[in-house]
Amino acid sequence: MDKNIPRYNVQLYIYDLSRGMARSLSPIMLGKQLDGIWHTAIVAYGDEFFFGGEGISSCSPGGTMLGPPDTVVELGETEVTEEIFMDYLSSLGETTYRGDRYRLFEHNCNTFTNEVAQFLTGRTIPSYITDLPSEVLSTPFGQILRPILDSIHIAPPGGNVINGGRNL
Repeated sequence: MDKNIPRYNVQLYIYDLSRGMARSLSPIMLGKQLDGIWHTAIVAYGDEFFFGGEGISSCSPGGTMLGPPDTVVELGETEVTEEIFMDYLSSLGETTYRGDRYRLFEHNCNTFTNEVAQFLTGRTIPSYITDLPSEVLSTPFGQILRPILDSIHIAPPGGNVINGGRNL
């Protein structure tokens, strides 16, 4: 390993969108325990990056209206430069992660952070986060709610859209 190559810390910010209510209500509504409804973001190069209904956005860490994260996971370090990373995000924002491609269950903030984490560190985000949609949809109530939930586009206020938003 070359000691002259700069390394950058990469973190996963985890937010519970239910603010603890999922833990209380999920056994009643779904018949199984969920610890939270997770929104995630990648923090690297001094900014927080996330995907929502407006596309890829960034802000200062903890700078959305969600406030500080509930949990921070250290994903490791990357040798990817900020310039290469921003080019990568720009490419994703024009294709795979345009705002109009957002789908609450199949293509959301967590699929974005999982892909970006792998690009930067080779590591995935915790499976309890990526498995959440299938856990909800495996219940009868989840299937009833699916048509309503499919129409929801989550975009935490407070971020700056990187790719110009919904590119149709």
